[in-house]
Amino acid sequence: MSQPGDADVTTWQDVAAHELGDADADGDDGELLALTPDGGAEVYGVSAGRPAVIEHVFVVENECHGFRLDRFLQKKLKRLSRNRVQQIISGDCEIAGRQVRSSSRVQAGQQVRFRRPAPPEPEVPRNIEVCHTDPDFYVIAKPAGLPVHPTARYHYSTLTAVLRERFPGEYLQLAHRLDRETSGLMLVARSPAAGSTLKKAFARRLIKKRYLAIVHGQLELDGEVLVLDQPIGAADGIVRVRMALRPESEGGLTARTEVSVLKRLPQHTLVECRPHTGRQHQIRVHLAAHGFPIVGDKLYPDEQIFIDWADHGDEAVRARLPLLRHALHAAGLLFPHPRTGEMTAVESPLPTDLAKFLEANAT
Repeated sequence: MSQPGDADVTTWQDVAAHELGDADADGDDGELLALTPDGGAEVYGVSAGRPAVIEHVFVVENECHGFRLDRFLQKKLKRLSRNRVQQIISGDCEIAGRQVRSSSRVQAGQQVRFRRPAPPEPEVPRNIEVCHTDPDFYVIAKPAGLPVHPTARYHYSTLTAVLRERFPGEYLQLAHRLDRETSGLMLVARSPAAGSTLKKAFARRLIKKRYLAIVHGQLELDGEVLVLDQPIGAADGIVRVRMALRPESEGGLTARTEVSVLKRLPQHTLVECRPHTGRQHQIRVHLAAHGFPIVGDKLYPDEQIFIDWADHGDEAVRARLPLLRHALHAAGLLFPHPRTGEMTAVESPLPTDLAKFLEANAT
């Protein structure tokens, strides 16, 4: 399990963004993440091997014309603190080949480019499994601990980098995201047309997702389905990415999760979760708010566990967490084929670490 804290992260709040800032297993439906650099996208050094320097390029949109540079970059790098953005600008940052300051004004169409030394990266699992191959898409299984896309903390050690190595020269787009600690199935488009179709399918909620989670406590349902239909919005705590139940009148967004019991253990329950919406951390928030937090979750219900982990690493929280990653696995996808429309189902069994936890806690 990776440890927090490196030269490129200045506060534990930044660590929080890098570690847990990806939309969760049930977030960002319909957002396509290009693995090949496109106009205005971030460009990251070399695609194979560990780069010495990481380069980022952002194109200024019309709506950002006249922004201060630090404000523009903070808009683009939402998960970084203002202090971290200003450090980036004071380093190797330029517009049209000229060095700039935080107070510099950007103009529509300009390219803002900055470079930074590639920081040391935590070791992560790089063994992705291809569960289904089609001329239009792949379905892969992401291991727990592998971030989906590059951040200030991870560059070489990401799913996007692994996919570029595994399928060199191919056009690939991720149709959705998974949290770093969440394992399981992800859908990868192999053409712009397939990507566009999958994006529309996600937006219309035609793609059905099924997750397995191990929670604390014995959830008693007796064959019934528990429907958690509670809006979710930003939490009031310290960690910026943390979510909570929040009324729509206070900015909460509609969120609905169906939960059923698969197996009861003396102190835990294996549940199946079917989200009908795609809010950030939806499953984790709903289960914790109902009194059954996911085993190993550092952020829900107690953000102090995450803060202690970000400050001091695994050893600081090991005694409080039976697992050092949250026990959430994306186990099933059902989606219309992007070209034929035929429904396609792909399943992924519970990974070894979670299966061993169930076995060890069966009695």
